This record gives sequence, C-alpha cells and structure tokens, in this order.
Amino acid sequence: MNKDHSIALFNQKTVRRQWDDEKELWHFSVIDVIEALTDSSRPRKYWNDLKAKLQEEGSELSEKIGQLKMKASDGKYYSTDVADTRTMLRLIQSIPSPKAEPFKLWLAKVGYERIEETADPELAIDRAMKTYLQKGYSKEWINQRLKSIEVRKELTDEWQGRGMKEGLEFAILTDEITRAWAERSVKDYKRLKGLKKENLRDNMSTLELVLNMLAEASTTEISKKKKPQGLEQNKQIAREGGGVAGVARKEIERQTGRSVVTSANARSLRLGKDDSVKQLAESEKK
Repeated sequence: MNKDHSIALFNQKTVRRQWDDEKELWHFSVIDVIEALTDSSRPRKYWNDLKAKLQEEGSELSEKIGQLKMKASDGKYYSTDVADTRTMLRLIQSIPSPKAEPFKLWLAKVGYERIEETADPELAIDRAMKTYLQKGYSKEWINQRLKSIEVRKELTDEWQGRGMKEGLEFAILTDEITRAWAERSVKDYKRLKGLKKENLRDNMSTLELVLNMLAEASTTEISKKKKPQGLEQNKQIAREGGGVAGVARKEIERQTGRSVVTSANARSLRLGKDDSVKQLAESEKK
C-alpha cells in the first residue's frame, strides 16, 4: 500500500494525516482533531471517554476507527487511532465544542441542499455551475464539463440496465474505457496530473474532456446495440467504446505533434494555460 504521510493545519494546530493510494482515502489522526477542536490538555483521555460514550449509545462509529503508525513529536512512529473523512465528519458531530459548531452548521446546510436537489435536480446543476465559476474555470470549460456529466449519466444508466453494480464494477468499466482511449489507467492518469482525491475530469483540458465524452458516449451506443451480459462482456464493450476515442486521439496527436493527455491539472487550466480548443481547431484545418 502506497502511503503518503503529511501534516495539515487545522485551527492553527497540526493534524497528522496519511493517504491510502489503493483506497484513495485520507486518514486523519483522531487525537489531533480532538485536540484542535477541544483545546483539551488530555486529548487521549477525552477521546477514550467519548469513545466509551458512543459505544454506550449504540453508535457504530467506533467500529469504523482504524489504526495506523504515525510520526510523533519525538520523531518516532506509534500506532494511533485514525478515521477517514466521512467518519471524521460524523465524529465531529459528537463533539460538544464551539470550534466544532461551524462544521455542524455546514453539514446541516449540505444535507438540506441535497434534499432540495432530490426534489429539483436542476438545483444541482445550478450549484455546480456556481462552484466551478468560483473556482476560476472558464464558462466554455464549464459547459463541456456539465455536458460530460450528462454523457456519464447516460452511460451509468445503461450499465445499470445491463446489471452492472455501482461502485467496483462501474470503476472497473471506467478503467477499461480510460485505458482504451488514453492508454493509461485512471490511477496512472491521476498520478500524471498529481492528483489524489480530486476528480480526474475536473482536471482535464477541454480536449481531454471531449475525447473522454466520445469514449463514454460510444460505449453507451455500442452497449445499446450489442446488449452485453455480465462483467466480461461489458468490459469488452468498454474497450470498444474507448477505442473509438483512442483513434481520434492518435489522429489529433499525429496532426498536431503534441500529446493530448498531459500533466496539466485544474490549476493550470484556471490560469488559462489550456490551449486545447486552439489545438483542436488547428487539427481540423489540417
């Protein structure tokens, strides 16, 4: 398991964290978060008391707490309780502290928004547009990104209709599509762009997005035509759909002399360094 050890600042206090490359999850030190939120001089005792209280209440939260070796102030590594982001947010809700209150208010706000979006899905699109604009993306890129979400939804609906399960099987099929058009796995693609938990599509250039959409749309149409059954047949369709975009990628690269798949990520895209539209226009002229 490839692990990345680092320290994050939280309320001006250090919180140790560790990245699990296989599961693509951050694990945070529970003791460090407890200390940052409560200012307790004995965070370990505070956590032990809280853990006992949660167990008495029948909470399953403690069962989701793991242990990893993390570097202590003396430079040595000791086993310490850790939680992933989802578990940590749930744990924060159980901490009666003024410093935890902003997180609780934020979680309530997000929960309310999700309920609203269930009743009116258009609200989710509007919020996505505003979020991308706030992050500094161009309107042209955002339009492509929102279109890619629509194309992806059509594909996952098709997969569900073929009996594929959301989660692992969707991930396997997505990986097949990506390998076919980009000639690298999703994980390798993310490594190329220096990503961890970030969404890969949010870090694609316009041209990368267009080709990824072509790959997914082609997979959808081929699947509707051939009606695959079982994971292996669906994997073959995914390779065929991805291959359509792979041919297009190679032709663009042949005519422009530049690689479509690059290490450029969201930061460089927001800085206006994405020349994919110009590159695509030049290839079409040729």
